[in-house]
Amino acid sequence: MHELLNFYNEALLRQALTHRSYANEHPGEKHNERLEFLGDALLTFISGEYLYTRYQEMGEDEMTRRRSALVDEKQLAKFAIEVGLDSRMRLGRGAMLDGGRKSPNLLSSTFESVVGAYYLDRDRKIEKIRPVIEDLFNSVPPAIMEIRSQVQSKNQLQEWVQVNFGSLLPKYDTKRIGGEDHAPEYLAKVLVGNQLYGTGKGRGKKEAEKQAAENALSMLKKQGLI
Repeated sequence: MHELLNFYNEALLRQALTHRSYANEHPGEKHNERLEFLGDALLTFISGEYLYTRYQEMGEDEMTRRRSALVDEKQLAKFAIEVGLDSRMRLGRGAMLDGGRKSPNLLSSTFESVVGAYYLDRDRKIEKIRPVIEDLFNSVPPAIMEIRSQVQSKNQLQEWVQVNFGSLLPKYDTKRIGGEDHAPEYLAKVLVGNQLYGTGKGRGKKEAEKQAAENALSMLKKQGLI
């Protein structure tokens, strides 16, 4: 069993593995969305610190791109499978029928939840979880991380905006527009100032925002601005 599943408080692990679709079908069960929020914040910090320490000469822009590559949906889904979460996620019937155990969105979200729960289980001591997460980061070949970092749409758009608008940053307005609890659909709009630059849809917020950034980049290319 992977260390990330080694809990003192089994109830906390159970909650981290529980998707909303399962909780809806089993009154009294707690879903993992708050833990997902915490895990996302922890992964952002740990990945940033990891890159800052490992690549002493790397600039801010490249570290930002590589951080995105380390913690994007697809990579976190791979970590989830490596840890063994695909077989342990607690999903509702609809999510199961829709192939939820193979869904990058559900896998990555559950991984974030387990990270948040592990941190709480270890008395909120980040030094307890840091080596566990860094071991997973170490499994990502630097060459692969570099390739991924070059195609991060949100970061490419942000760089273009900074070059052309100075300190102004793109902002994402992301809302759920439909779908079932186990398969929600989101719409994201990316704006620079008050101007709409692109829109995108996806099963998760991250995917919708990525699609919006790609849409914006596509429009900028058509206009000859990139």
